[in-house]
Amino acid sequence: MDLAVPRARSAAAPPPALQANALQALCRHVFAFRMVMIGLGAPLALARTARGGPTYLVGGAILLTFTLSYVLIRGWERFGPLLLRHRRLLAADLGLSVLLLVTATADSPLGLVCVFTPLLAGLVHGWRGAAVYSAVQAAAVAALAGTPVLTALCLLAGGAGSCLRDLLFRFGSASQALTETRAGLAVAEAVRAERDYLAREMHDSVSKTLHGLALTADALTRTTDPDAIRRQAGLLSVAARQAAAESRSLLTELRGDLDTPGVSLLPELRALTAGAELRTAGVLPAVPAPVARHLLAVTAEALENARRHAGASHVTVSLTADPTYLTLTVEDDGRGLPGGVDLPALARRGHFGLLGMTERAATIGARLSLGAASNGPGAQVRLDLPLATLEGGA
Repeated sequence: MDLAVPRARSAAAPPPALQANALQALCRHVFAFRMVMIGLGAPLALARTARGGPTYLVGGAILLTFTLSYVLIRGWERFGPLLLRHRRLLAADLGLSVLLLVTATADSPLGLVCVFTPLLAGLVHGWRGAAVYSAVQAAAVAALAGTPVLTALCLLAGGAGSCLRDLLFRFGSASQALTETRAGLAVAEAVRAERDYLAREMHDSVSKTLHGLALTADALTRTTDPDAIRRQAGLLSVAARQAAAESRSLLTELRGDLDTPGVSLLPELRALTAGAELRTAGVLPAVPAPVARHLLAVTAEALENARRHAGASHVTVSLTADPTYLTLTVEDDGRGLPGGVDLPALARRGHFGLLGMTERAATIGARLSLGAASNGPGAQVRLDLPLATLEGGA
């Protein structure tokens, strides 16, 4: 939003809600300060007033002005919006200021109350309204009190109110622009996170199944033996059903509620690690279903990398728990990881497995470590999940 717009708009269109609330708050403080000034100046003004009728006249004007200011402040939720919608109400406020000038003496301390009407005019009307009210008030002060200083203060108060209004509009516009920018960034971040999530899920489920299906189909095209063709066709059928099931599972998860009770990792982990050695230690806690899904996906990806890419003959999966962490370790005796794993570079070459594992760990608040095996050649994938995140509903 252009910051130069509020100056032109402030004199014509009503202010937006944010600026209107700020203007109302400022106007209320002006009325409160004026009420304080009346209370402080009233004893001095009455002391300098002749006894009898003049004292009653000044006292009545003071009481009326003070009471109206008090009523406005007490019922500001009702009267404040009216002041911005019906700006001519300030004419009545100008009349009260003139009443104090007429009843009090020329050097009365209540004369300072006159500066508040031009200040309010600047806040409510902008520079044009401030100019009109300041000129009228200054003329009244010059005619009734004849003090140049007070006359100049009335003109300056109108300019100060207009400047404050303009400043409020500028800050409000900047705040609105910042809020819109943050909202846009949040939406973009949410879209990117959803895309990354879908990419991980597709890579770790349907993509691998479809890759196996393609390899089986390629083998089928090179086979002439009827029995082999039947076996390959059966494998194709199983792979196609598995891909369909994984797709349905992914769609169900996307549409379902992830706030499910805690589940045990061990049964799923036993089924997943068939052909690998599984070790457990400690009392394994139940974990929320989304956390379990990420842990199992990291395990499956690590096993796939060990068997397909590292040429490992033995893989050990360990799941241990202590009072602080739940630790998942997948260790193999294969070729090991290349030195200095560059995840962005791997992603650019179309290898998303390690990147997906890292993102999954970050999603559940865990730390993922990639390194050499603890004994001999091979690689180790270690995930440390703080148990505090489980208690917080991760």
